[in-house]
Amino acid sequence: MNSYNTSESQSFYDFKLKTIDGVEFDMSSLKGKKILVVNVASKCGLTPQYKQLEALYQENKEQNFEVLAFPSSDFANQEYSDNEKISSFCQKNYGVTFTIFEKVSVKGKHKHPFYQWLTEKNKNGKKNVSVLWNFQKFTIDENGYWVDYFLPTTSPKSKKIVKWINS
Repeated sequence: MNSYNTSESQSFYDFKLKTIDGVEFDMSSLKGKKILVVNVASKCGLTPQYKQLEALYQENKEQNFEVLAFPSSDFANQEYSDNEKISSFCQKNYGVTFTIFEKVSVKGKHKHPFYQWLTEKNKNGKKNVSVLWNFQKFTIDENGYWVDYFLPTTSPKSKKIVKWINS
């Protein structure tokens, strides 16, 4: 079962989520870091973006940057059914070292509260956004504020994302 707080006036740092290994992760531990949040899937045409995400993370983790991945089956059921298979796939195929969370829903009536925060202006204070497909990206600044989003086809190493990390 998902573990989360459902307070209406939440900030990014109020969330406590479960990693793919079932360990509680307190988002407040990321204060002072820039964050790239991505909904991911193991059986999607965009799945090779894992390689770019890992490279981006390795190149920037020393500059207070984190990648947070959220597996989801919301688009064409392109994710494995259990967290263990997802974790194994990411390790075996891409050597992922950034944080992967338990599988969640990123749209619709079962949308996880964290994704409600990411996609609803009344919660993030900036913009209403629909998650259009796997590998949509959201940027969160070092103060926990929602900054922007990027379409699924945007490379994790796009000039705009890299410039933001280095700004």
